[in-house]
Amino acid sequence: MTFSEARGLPVVTLGEAREIGALTSLALDAAAGRITHLRVAGPRGRKETAVAWKALHAVGPDAVLVESDVPPDPGPSGPRHQVLGRRVLSEEGDERGTVQDLVFDPSTGRIETVVTTLGEVAGDRLLGLGDHALVVRAD
Repeated sequence: MTFSEARGLPVVTLGEAREIGALTSLALDAAAGRITHLRVAGPRGRKETAVAWKALHAVGPDAVLVESDVPPDPGPSGPRHQVLGRRVLSEEGDERGTVQDLVFDPSTGRIETVVTTLGEVAGDRLLGLGDHALVVRAD
């Protein structure tokens, strides 16, 4: 699944089918190559919150289902969770483009591919995500 397909999906509790918001962005542990949290904008202008990946039941084409008893989780905040539009640099400082999309496994949250303006980067090449760039292992 791509992040562009998932962005905007309603985030709904499994038991009550209560919509808690819409998926706005992803927080990554780039070194582990995994999504750690989903950022969710609350319905009707309520504040944005985070849902830990481990609280997800399923990510599908029509909705993201989360466990009913999801505890409040401030999750990561600030620019580190904004991956789209981020510069991509190799560990040697070479420009690798700008992130256009992410391909991830919806059952595990593992990043499979980073789609950039200069091509694709395999998820297993991710090293870190800083304030200014996503850093990847050099070719």
